[in-house]
Amino acid sequence: MVIKPFKGIRPPKDLVTEVSSRPYDVLNSEEAAREAAGNERSLYHIIKPEINFSPILDEHDERVYQSAVEQFQLFQKKGWLIQDEKEQYYVYAQTMDGRTQYGLVVAAWVEDYMQGRIKKHELTRKDKEEDRMRHVRINNANIEPVFIAYPHQDELDEMIARVTATEPEYDFVSELDGFGHTFWVIEDESMIERITQIFKEIPAMYIADGHHRSAAAALVGNEKKLQNPNHTGNEEYNYFLAVCFPDNQLKVMDYNRVVKDLNGLTDRQFLTKLSEDFIIEPKGCEVYTPNALHNFSLYLNGEWYSLTAMPGRYNDQDPIGVLDVDISSRLILDKILGIKDLRTDKRIDFVGGIRGLGELKRRVDSGEMAVALALYPVTMQQIIDIADSGKIMPPKTTWFEPKLRSGLVIHSLV
Repeated sequence: MVIKPFKGIRPPKDLVTEVSSRPYDVLNSEEAAREAAGNERSLYHIIKPEINFSPILDEHDERVYQSAVEQFQLFQKKGWLIQDEKEQYYVYAQTMDGRTQYGLVVAAWVEDYMQGRIKKHELTRKDKEEDRMRHVRINNANIEPVFIAYPHQDELDEMIARVTATEPEYDFVSELDGFGHTFWVIEDESMIERITQIFKEIPAMYIADGHHRSAAAALVGNEKKLQNPNHTGNEEYNYFLAVCFPDNQLKVMDYNRVVKDLNGLTDRQFLTKLSEDFIIEPKGCEVYTPNALHNFSLYLNGEWYSLTAMPGRYNDQDPIGVLDVDISSRLILDKILGIKDLRTDKRIDFVGGIRGLGELKRRVDSGEMAVALALYPVTMQQIIDIADSGKIMPPKTTWFEPKLRSGLVIHSLV
């Protein structure tokens, strides 16, 4: 893998909590406007620039993209974002529920993505790709990073441990979710050079979160390459912003489903059809959490059930066929409930594991949804196996938490 240090654009220490924000895609425009209220330094003015208009404009309006670049320039003019003088790597640690994961912030090579060495496990949507491409183009920068996993390396772990034993540049806990964010600068030239060399020996990396950001960044970089008659390969646009975590530190959370109706079935008829492919155990009114691969939790009409897929209903030798999201999509959502396309069907919604199974219960009890299905989370190894096989995971399979904080560092393409 090819990575390089870069001159990060980032906030002064005393402004980091005002500038940094949640990623653009985890909240809607109204939520971003509320979080940014009274804070002219919030990164939302750049990554969710529709909030700069009252009433809030459509996020794809040309004036919105223009506002993003105006705000980005303003932040730099006012000293809310300042570019480092030398090329460096950075370490970004996230802490949630007493568990900390340590990522290396780098400029990743566009060509590694284009050639499939930075591997993906999800399909991207063209409209979302184009939105992020426009944002990257107009700002000439990767404002937000891509979350990448790499096969862990003992020597890298040791170097990062040495860095994180020193005083951090930033160290704060988000008031919104209680997650810790700590950030260090790697200035030592010999360490920078060694990190670059170690990554050259890594055969592949894996996009964990940020498939649209990575696609957009790589496509814009490739565009700039084709448009530049004097292209040398050393330009900053040949790289995009990534935070790379060792695969053994990452935890994938469950990604659950709620459905609005039972496709014309009564509760009893629905359970009878389920019994053709699953062993069903009533669990009463206490929340039941799936306890193993191929075990599911179902909430229906105030009752929890354990569903265990019967042998022969899945293929443990197939990286896709072994996934519980595939089993549930085939045998429950499609076969019984008539939901063929998880991306477009309006009868289904998805709930990230960070919200807990209580959120599933709430949405069914409210009458908004008829049934909820909780899945056992996939593993990082399953994601790697699928990416290595060249296959794509079914929609809404993985939920990584904590999300990367935006605004800690930005990568300029010029």
